[in-house]
Amino acid sequence: MEFVEGAPGATLPLVMNERTHRDLAPDTEPALEEARLRQQAIGAKLRHLFDEIVNEPVPEEFLDILRRADDKNKDAGQD
Repeated sequence: MEFVEGAPGATLPLVMNERTHRDLAPDTEPALEEARLRQQAIGAKLRHLFDEIVNEPVPEEFLDILRRADDKNKDAGQD
């Protein structure tokens, strides 16, 4: 089954029958291929960005905030 891009990030199944195939303009298939390649490139860049962000260290200031919150919770639980 072949897929075409619909809304950004969505793919829709393309059911090809004789009429659909005849109605396609000759330049439609290259346009679909270009759209697929563009979407693949965007996806690869987004995955790369996500991987970079996930692998960044947690800022020390944020860790301090978490430690203080844990300390307050421990103190509140001892009463």
